[in-house]
Amino acid sequence: MMKKHILYFENPGKENTEECIEIAASAVSEGYTHIVVATSVGETGVAMAKKLHGKEVNLVVVTHSAGFQEPNHQELLPENRDQIVALGGKIYTGTILTHSIETSFSQKFNGLYPAMIVAQSLRRLGEGLKVCCEIVMEACDAGLIPEREEVVAVAGTIRGADTVCIIKSAASKRFLDVKVLEILAKPRC
Repeated sequence: MMKKHILYFENPGKENTEECIEIAASAVSEGYTHIVVATSVGETGVAMAKKLHGKEVNLVVVTHSAGFQEPNHQELLPENRDQIVALGGKIYTGTILTHSIETSFSQKFNGLYPAMIVAQSLRRLGEGLKVCCEIVMEACDAGLIPEREEVVAVAGTIRGADTVCIIKSAASKRFLDVKVLEILAKPRC
């Protein structure tokens, strides 16, 4: 049997980022070596990289794909990208697994497709938890973290971080092998 502390935030959002970073750093001190964190403009990625700098950890920062907000636009600010890399983090920029080509069909034909069903199902547990699952698979797909490892995942709702969990990693091709083992923090609403 195992007893763990779970932190429930009253509200989602970036005001929870600092606490989530502390929780992830604490997990590193417990022996976790793979940390995957979501970031859009790079603020959360930089904060995590600063906190973990000098520790024996594989930090992977996952950003939105180019064109996510608008055509030909990259949200990750160049100065934040440079800082994350200088602090030892790796960066993955690619398509969000549940925002793939199906999104285009859905918008055009008003249909519902499997990836969208998965996304909506995961959102029942929170936007951050959905993103945590996605970024772990994306990092595996890119070869930046190994499969079948317990990984600390950090993500949030809109901006910042409000969710931390431990996930058994798998590539997207093996989505059904992804397991949320522990939820360390999340918004209650």
